[in-house]
Amino acid sequence: MLKLAGLALAALTLSATAHADVSLVLGSPERLTRLFSYPNNCNVICFRNWTLEQTVEHYLTQSVQRDGYSDAKVLVKTDNGQLFTKISGVPNGYEKPLVALLDAGDLAYNGASKLNADGKWAFSWYLFLPLGMALENRKSVELLHFPPDYSLTQAQDYLRSATTDRWASLLTINGIPAEQTPGYQTIIDIAPIAAPSNAGKDLEGVYDYFKDYQTAMVKEISQSASGAALPMVAFGAPVRDWVKRQYGPTVNVLSLVNISPDAGVKVPVLGSNHPSYIWYAADPANYSGNDAKAKADSAGLKVMGQDLSVACWQAAMGRQPDSNPDIELKTCTQTWQVAQKEKTCELFYTSIRNLTPAQATGKCASAAIAPQLKQLKAPAPATATPAPPL
Repeated sequence: MLKLAGLALAALTLSATAHADVSLVLGSPERLTRLFSYPNNCNVICFRNWTLEQTVEHYLTQSVQRDGYSDAKVLVKTDNGQLFTKISGVPNGYEKPLVALLDAGDLAYNGASKLNADGKWAFSWYLFLPLGMALENRKSVELLHFPPDYSLTQAQDYLRSATTDRWASLLTINGIPAEQTPGYQTIIDIAPIAAPSNAGKDLEGVYDYFKDYQTAMVKEISQSASGAALPMVAFGAPVRDWVKRQYGPTVNVLSLVNISPDAGVKVPVLGSNHPSYIWYAADPANYSGNDAKAKADSAGLKVMGQDLSVACWQAAMGRQPDSNPDIELKTCTQTWQVAQKEKTCELFYTSIRNLTPAQATGKCASAAIAPQLKQLKAPAPATATPAPPL
């Protein structure tokens, strides 16, 4: 009875704290125009003909929704030359992570301005901060390279891309309800630049311009509202290399390290393939010889097993951040690369080769695929061309 009473009291307390009103002066129209990439999608004709206030309101509404405050309301107005927001239905103090994000955004703008002054800014790039993320109820953090331009110009949603969609599906396969995946996908891109999706190589050499922004974001986002360290995944070679340069440890795919972005904080970081790498690894055009298709299938299967293992770890650690990261990683690799390797195979053939579930089941049960499944944890075949810096 006492336990039930305690749960009821906790629910009432949460309900009460989630119905406060917070107000915040966001800054001048000039500042908000920079930080919200306004206008997001205008080229003579605006794809969405929104005002600056509507644009800011759009992204702040995404954040409160992804934090789980479905009844929250966001209002953005201009008064005396300053934009301000009033957010109702969120806890007291909700504005603090928003202030930190915008302050970090000023650092990103400074870095981009210096990059442009040095003649290294491309005409097709846009400064794009990770707007619309969960600000408070984050479960895990994703370190990525850069956002694709269409996430800004078409979707106006940082989490709308082939990369984020694929990873959300892997989190769902690992037990995270689809509506909760945004809380696990709080993204920090080391290059806060929306660029064409094939621009990875063009962005090499820009990272140092954003060092102040990067470290401020990692310091802020890698901790929960209570100050606890959140699990982090480093996606792709450029990001894993950046972690080594910035924090010291070498991060390979499925290697687990710790970094300390703030004094006394130890953040577990797991290395991963880029979510889109599997399409490169599984493309027969990237292999030589008459057996290029078999090599591509073998590589794709291995990458699928790795990606499912990482998503499994991310889901487990996000649900219970005080779990042992090493034990969770061993459990996840055992699950997807050994115990459920047939399921890994089926998911590869349905999601990457576009087979029907029945066709995938038959393919993965065939004698021809058995040797590849036995070698699921072995190194993937080498491609004839180097992988792109995704």
